Amino acid sequence: MKYSIGIDFGTLSGRAALFEVGSSKEICCSVLNYPHAVMDPGSEYAEKIFGGLPQDFALQHPQDYLDVLSTTIPDIIKQSGVDPKDIIGIGIDFTACTMLPVKNDGTPICFIDKYKNNPYAYIKLWKHHAAQDKANKLNEIAAARGEKWLETYGGKISSEWMFPKIWETLDKAPEIYEEADCFVEAADWVIWQLCGKQTKNSCTAGYKAMWNKKEGYPSPEFFAALDKRLENVIEEKFSCPVSPLGQKAGEVTAKAAELTGLCEGTAVAVANVDAHVTVPALGMKETGKMLMIMGTSTCHMLLSDEDKYVPGICGSVEDGILPGMIGYEAGQSCVGDHFAWFTENLLNAELKAEAEERNIAPQQLLAEKAASIPAGKSGLLALDWWNGNRSILVDVDLTGMILGMTLSTKPEEIYKALVEATAYGTRMIIENYTEHGVPVTGLYAAGGIAVKSPETMQIYADVTGLEIKIAGSSQAPALGSAIFGAVAAGKENGGYDSVYDAAAEMGSVSDKVYVPNAKEKEVYDKLFAEYKKLHDYFGRGENDVMKNLKKLKD
Repeated sequence: MKYSIGIDFGTLSGRAALFEVGSSKEICCSVLNYPHAVMDPGSEYAEKIFGGLPQDFALQHPQDYLDVLSTTIPDIIKQSGVDPKDIIGIGIDFTACTMLPVKNDGTPICFIDKYKNNPYAYIKLWKHHAAQDKANKLNEIAAARGEKWLETYGGKISSEWMFPKIWETLDKAPEIYEEADCFVEAADWVIWQLCGKQTKNSCTAGYKAMWNKKEGYPSPEFFAALDKRLENVIEEKFSCPVSPLGQKAGEVTAKAAELTGLCEGTAVAVANVDAHVTVPALGMKETGKMLMIMGTSTCHMLLSDEDKYVPGICGSVEDGILPGMIGYEAGQSCVGDHFAWFTENLLNAELKAEAEERNIAPQQLLAEKAASIPAGKSGLLALDWWNGNRSILVDVDLTGMILGMTLSTKPEEIYKALVEATAYGTRMIIENYTEHGVPVTGLYAAGGIAVKSPETMQIYADVTGLEIKIAGSSQAPALGSAIFGAVAAGKENGGYDSVYDAAAEMGSVSDKVYVPNAKEKEVYDKLFAEYKKLHDYFGRGENDVMKNLKKLKD
């Protein structure tokens, strides 16, 4: 029997899982919570290392990723008892755009003593939103110049993407920009540590760094129009060629073998993004079906045969998810984070005590209580912008709100309103696709929320009016990465020669299907109409109170 490892690098932890090649059978899994977690304005480590951070910063430490490799891989080898010689491949996926400045040998700038207290030397996590002013200016200049590639990204580049973050570093910390030989996605950096050479994957390049399979990157003239110092940014900081998904990046080096316990020479797949890599984990290859990968945020992946302009999406990339197809991406910046915020900050003593007495998580208790409340009975309506809006407004300066609270409002009613708000946000994305000629005819879901919260998934089915099928693996992104690891190994070594072949055998969907409740759907249609009014009123410029409040806060 042969095996493949998939490592899913998330926002708060990295998880490695060992899968049997030829099926979706998970042998074992190991998780490491990042020791430094997310270094943001409220972080203990941010205070210790930087003396605090400004609003909208979200950084990570590259040492945490190395710790994932050195801890989780030896652990799953030990747990499983599998001979490392039978592990034929390894693949990884990552949040994106999560980027860092490095030297030519891969050394992160933050590992250099003189820069260890400079926040711009560290990893900017996907939800680092301090480059919104740069994104605004980039979009304005690109639109004025008539840059054709802008349509690929729904007409706007997000502050979460690569070049606004690089421009922010150039503007705020030019010494870090000069010191860096290149800016890389964390996904590509981890692959670099495994196989000893730099590669650049086509997924993050296409969706997050304005790269096109046919045209390459935008021109030096465009970058010069942003800032003269950026004119040669591609030549100077992005010289590494782009590798397609499914390709072998290299092999585990002697150094990486010592770190992980893997055999030197084990095949390493080109890196991927956590959302995109999950599609083959469900065996998906049909058009019109949208996959929601539901975690701290949600990504919405959609396959199509046609490349159409859809405003407000994150991107449409040829071969971006599967070879030979157009992969569309949209998303919501705050989903699991949304629910956790409420549970951690606003849970009353009575509910805490009940959760402790029943020995269940407070969030599970809230979900159960919320499930007993019929649609509309709370009298509440919320906007799901606690971490800005990724799609379709593409504006991180928007913030959340709750409407309709009274002195009799209960915590579980607020919690349900927050869950409903994220479902309305997903429906906005679905309707936006459909209105622009890319119909969504069914839903799939993966990630922790999809597997662990049936109450949430039923609300999504009722709000969208679509049946929802669930991933067969609780570690779907890791399974997707393991699939690509098996493809990197190749058929001659017990793996596969194509992603489609691998997905057909290793992808899986659960028997569980969430079917819309017609009575609830009728009420949610009315609530969604009200949500749309609030969405457009606060999100499209008619009332900029959210941005004005944020300016006062700054």
